[in-house]
Amino acid sequence: MAAAAHADVIVIGLGAMGSSTLLALARRGISVLGIDRFSPPHANGSSHGDTRITRLAVAEGPEYAPFVKRSHELWRQLEDEAGECLFLQCGGLVVGRRPRKMQAGRMNSFVERTIEVAREYDIPHEVLNSDEIGKRWPQIGGGLVGDELGCYEPSAGLVFPERCITAQLNIAKRLGANTTLDTIVRYVESTDGGGGVRVVTDRGDFHAARAIVTPGAWVTDLVPSLKPLTRVRRQILHWFPLAHPEAYSPDRFPVYIWHHGYDAGDYIYGFPCLANENTMKVATEQSEINTTADDVDRLVDPIESEAFYKRHVERRFDGAMCPVMKRQVERRLEGSLSPVMKSVTCLYTVTPDGGFIVDETQPGVTAVSACSGHGFKHSAGLGEALADGACGRGGIGINSVSSSNLDTFGIERFLRFGNIVTENDFHSGLGYR
Repeated sequence: MAAAAHADVIVIGLGAMGSSTLLALARRGISVLGIDRFSPPHANGSSHGDTRITRLAVAEGPEYAPFVKRSHELWRQLEDEAGECLFLQCGGLVVGRRPRKMQAGRMNSFVERTIEVAREYDIPHEVLNSDEIGKRWPQIGGGLVGDELGCYEPSAGLVFPERCITAQLNIAKRLGANTTLDTIVRYVESTDGGGGVRVVTDRGDFHAARAIVTPGAWVTDLVPSLKPLTRVRRQILHWFPLAHPEAYSPDRFPVYIWHHGYDAGDYIYGFPCLANENTMKVATEQSEINTTADDVDRLVDPIESEAFYKRHVERRFDGAMCPVMKRQVERRLEGSLSPVMKSVTCLYTVTPDGGFIVDETQPGVTAVSACSGHGFKHSAGLGEALADGACGRGGIGINSVSSSNLDTFGIERFLRFGNIVTENDFHSGLGYR
């Protein structure tokens, strides 16, 4: 075996959560081993796609705000150590339709919850109406219907997931962490007497005092008890061509989340056009069809991209330079080509309430999944809290998030579902990004 068979902590799965946890443990001088079935970063799970949105005002819940705030600080530190850009602060816009009168008494909308979190945590932001949004960003002005509410957060932006994972793994190894890659973990078990854990793989057994299991969409393979509480869903990311990419450069166009209708599927999220590229990444999420990490169809049919374009892009992006983009896409369709320049699949592992699961599932074993499509922006801060928990500490330094902040993500909150969880119990995560 390339790595020692014994460690203080073993981290299983080295995507967003696992690589950040590995680094945080290595920084604390802990003997740590990371295991992954592939060679991260890779495109087989949930931690890829070139870019991810990050924002401090997280409508998914105020309990996440401390983690994303700390993540921003850690990515800046990591940038200095790695010598490359990992976090691009270009601002973020959340847009949604104002509620119909008949929706009185409903839960607050995603935009309204975003504003509430921004106010609660004193996050600088602007509340905008549709006219103000259209004037500031004419690229989308023609796609607004006039009843929108928006929240603009200057501190939001995007992170580069593959770069972040690579930097975290490289620095962790520099600090003494070991990794065993292209290795399939068969199961994890507490040893007799609760004195540690054994990790059984296709390359032999590994032993540690604790294991932190961060396997993404493979979670039920390693933590079968979570099967009733998780679903895996295939999502598609699209990159559409731009004839004039300067109109969508990060200094002129923010990351965005746009709820353009009232149904669950009536929303998109996207990114500015990055330097030396001529595409714009746009995506949505589906919450109807389940799959597994091993059975998912990883190829994207051009029909899927065309349907996405016609539902979400064609009617939304018709301001500024967008007619040119539209014509570029039409020419590709006329030539029987996919309307996109690139498309890839990504996996969400979701819970019934769209929240995280972080809990001890057997003595010495902490499971970290599902992240319900909005995990990456919290991952650096969460990894630090997991490392502190594994070390038996409540937080290191004034900037750290206490490991006690993880309590809200425990399995106990699902007891109301009993032993039967129906598909109707699973809500859309609304927050991948």
